[in-house]
Formats: sequence, structure tokens, C-alpha cells
Amino acid sequence: MCSLCGVLGGADHWADAAARPGVYTRNVERIDRRRERIARVAAANRILAAYALTLSDWQGASYVLASRTGKSEVVEDLGHLWPAAERMIGRDCDPLDPDLIARLEGECGA
Repeated sequence: MCSLCGVLGGADHWADAAARPGVYTRNVERIDRRRERIARVAAANRILAAYALTLSDWQGASYVLASRTGKSEVVEDLGHLWPAAERMIGRDCDPLDPDLIARLEGECGA
């Protein structure tokens, strides 16, 4: 998809908000919504690092997924992230892989 289509994308994705306060909840204040988006990018990047990929916010409307070799792709929302990551690296990406989760938990001391 071109960059313009990413900006003009449809309605919010379900991951943009939750009903419980303090857990990616939709807030009236723009700065609070921005903080939530930054937190989602940081969480995704912890997992994507295992696949040598990074995610960055693009204008608060889309994301840019990039590899260490310079490949990049605009991702409309987090629902499109994992299929895009799999296309980019040419293999499965499982953010719920038990070994990956154990490794991530070990890194943060959980």
C-alpha cells in the first residue's frame, strides 16, 4: 500500500482502545492517546526484535515496519503487523511462541 492509503485508512483498530481504564484505554486527551500508541509500539518492538524487525509510528495514523536490511512496509494497524512481518522475513512470526515469551519474561525479570 502506498503511504497515502495508510493515512486515509478506515476506522480505528480494536487494539487502539480497551474498556478498562489504564490499559490502552481511549482517553479524551490527545497526549494520552499518543502515550498509549507509543506503549503499543514499544511492546511490539520487544517481540519484533527476535525477528530482526522494528516498528515505528508514522504520523499517528499508520506504522512502518522495517528490517535491518532496509526493507520497509507501511502497516495500517496492528492487525496487519504479523502478516507483514512474515512476508518481510519469509517465515512465520508467532508473538505467542512459548519460548519467545519465556525469553522476554527473563529479560524483564518477570
